[in-house]
This record gives sequence, C-alpha cells and structure tokens, in this order.
Amino acid sequence: MSDLLTAALGHAARGWHVFPLRPDDKRPAFPDHSADDCTGRDPRCRTGHVGWEARATTDPDRIRRAWSARPYGIGIACGPSRLVVVDLDVRKPGQTMPPGHAGCPHGLRTLAALAATHAATIDPTYTVTTGRGGTHLYYRHPDTGPALRNTAGTLGPMVDTRAHGGYVVAAGSTVAGRPYIVDLDTDPAPLPGWLAALLAPAPLPPQRPVVVDLPADRTGAYVRAAIDREAARVTAAAAGERNRSLYIAAVALGQLAAGGALTEADAQSVLEQAAASAGLGRVETARTIRSGLAAGSRRPRKVAA
Repeated sequence: MSDLLTAALGHAARGWHVFPLRPDDKRPAFPDHSADDCTGRDPRCRTGHVGWEARATTDPDRIRRAWSARPYGIGIACGPSRLVVVDLDVRKPGQTMPPGHAGCPHGLRTLAALAATHAATIDPTYTVTTGRGGTHLYYRHPDTGPALRNTAGTLGPMVDTRAHGGYVVAAGSTVAGRPYIVDLDTDPAPLPGWLAALLAPAPLPPQRPVVVDLPADRTGAYVRAAIDREAARVTAAAAGERNRSLYIAAVALGQLAAGGALTEADAQSVLEQAAASAGLGRVETARTIRSGLAAGSRRPRKVAA
C-alpha cells in the first residue's frame, strides 16, 4: 500500500472527506472542467455538474480505487468534514505588507496578536506544516450558528481560513516537491468562540419574497409547484451538495423558461433567493445558475394547458 493511500485512508477514518489532487500539485484532479464548461460527458455529471466538494468521500473502497491508480495528492473538503482550517502563511520574498505589519514574517504572529486582544490563547489542535513552511490549524466547525465559509485576510495579513466551499492540501501530500507534514497529531479542537464570531458572515438583508406572476389555471399551478419544488431542493440540500442541487434546479427551471412557462429573469430570481437562504456565496451562485439555465434552455419543456 502506498504512503499516499495510507494517508488518505487515515484522514477518512477521522471522518474527513478526501478527494484526489493532481500529483504534486494543489489543484483538484477531478473534475477537469468548470460548471460553465460541463457537457455532461463525464459519467458523474450526467445529472448536473459535480465538483470536487461533492466528489469528496470517506468511503475506503472509493479511496483505494483512486489512490491505487495514480499517486494523487490528497485534498480535504472542509465543509463536509465539519472543519475550519486556519491557514497561517509565511511572508514571501519581496512581499509588501500593510502599514503596521512590516515586521510580521508569519501569520502565526498575526493570529497571536489577535488572540491577545480577545484575552485568548492559541491552544493545541491538529496542526500541519505546509510545504512552504506555513501552518494549518484544524478546528471543528461550530455545531450551531451560521455556516462559515472561506476568508482571505479577514483576520489579518497572512491569515486565511477554509471552511464550507474550501479545501486544504492534506498531510502526506507534496506540492512542488515540498511535503505537508503533521506537526501535532491530535483531535481538532472546537473552533474558539472569539474566532467563530470574527468569521461569521454578515447577516443577510431582509429577503423580499420573489413574486412570480403566473396564470390562475392548471398551467400556473403546475409551474408554481415546480418553482417551490426546485427552491426546496436547494434550501434543503446537505452541506457539500448545495451547489450541485442549485445546478439541477437551474436546469429544471431553465427548461420551463425555454418552453415559455416563466421568464428566465423570474427563474433566476427564485434561484438566487434559494441559494442565498442556503448560504451559498454570490460568485459561486451566479456561475452555477448561469450554467444551469443555459443547459436547461437546450432542452425546452412545454407545459400542457
């Protein structure tokens, strides 16, 4: 058994959802296309684009098949794994720092200073040293409160986080020949409350219900039921499945829009509100909806009167 396969199985045994990265690289090995370019030819995408997060798994059989084929690197999908990883980078040669941080060589110093302002300490947790000498601190995602997402610089210079919608290169992998190594092998600690508060997304503004003007007849009732069903598909989707569910819903409403049962603008508004309620980011939402509506438009669906 290869070292990479052993490492991937070990991560999965902790309940962490893993997926293949290109050998010695940070980029996912699959899929090899974006949602916008998805043609459905990939067997996994026959019912809609399936990205790396939805493909991540803890299934030992799937892991053995993948890592027995090639020496893939190991990615950990943070959202399905219920992880928040604090990524503490090191200053790159020639990197310009913001005012007041010129003497800060490592994100760890930024985090330590931030903890001190909250009368807190950085307690031991599962820790990985990255290929470039940075540090990944693994924490358990809070059981309550909003779903935390990726941040870049929110906590300060050289401090990023990965959560829902993000992944990290796992220990046992290499990138550009440099290994990721476990520095402290222990169970991830709960994310400290002060960090969770700083990382919590801003509350959504009050959402006005999307009003779709439909005829008061059998056709209108059918389309109304379809809209409600597809919106519920998105809002009820499990973590790691929300973006795929949004794509499937967009295809379905795109078919109805192409068939003249509702306008594309109404379909888009319904989908955007459902995605916002599910906690999906705006950029991710816009791309997925656009791709799904376009795919649906190629297969118009008429509603019988």
